[in-house]
Amino acid sequence: MIFLQEPPVDIGRDQAAQEAAKELSKSAYRESGGSIVGKAIAKILQWIGDLLDSLTGSSPNGHAGLAMLIGLLVLVVIVVLWRAGVLRTSHRTPQAVFDTAKPRTAAEYRAQSEREAASGDYALAIRSRFRACVSELTERTILDERAGRTAYEVVADAGRSAPALRGPLQPAALAFTEVVYGNRPGTPERYAAVVAADDAARTARVAV
Repeated sequence: MIFLQEPPVDIGRDQAAQEAAKELSKSAYRESGGSIVGKAIAKILQWIGDLLDSLTGSSPNGHAGLAMLIGLLVLVVIVVLWRAGVLRTSHRTPQAVFDTAKPRTAAEYRAQSEREAASGDYALAIRSRFRACVSELTERTILDERAGRTAYEVVADAGRSAPALRGPLQPAALAFTEVVYGNRPGTPERYAAVVAADDAARTARVAV
């Protein structure tokens, strides 16, 4: 039986260094340099490049340099996938309405939202007005005091006690979540939806 041997792969010092330099100069690494993770990656890639340079110089057939180059290319793929979000672990941050264990009163949040809306900062106005709405529901005992409640939990909990609130609360909860946690722009229309929910909260009656 005859075994055919593959021809040896020969990669010289200069060629390997050029390949490494080409990979290291790609925009993916330059763009990631501003973050802590990006700087760490840049350090690792620099170390690999230096190691590759030294190994290809000391290896007669270039096999060690080729192995390092393959490892470098694998790292390139990992970095690209990480930057694309494929390899990032998704930890959903609890989208709580309040960021403090001791919320202010509904009147205080409402006054703050009106000042923010008057200044044109509708993103902050939406956040403050929805908090005013939830504080109002809590003060009127339509909602119980519970830390960490999300906007959609407000809709569900308040809707059980006062079904008429589901209609105005749903668009308000959506506006709050999109603006505060989804980086959507605050607009007069979204603010108006939250104001309508707050107005409904001030007049709602618990179902008997």
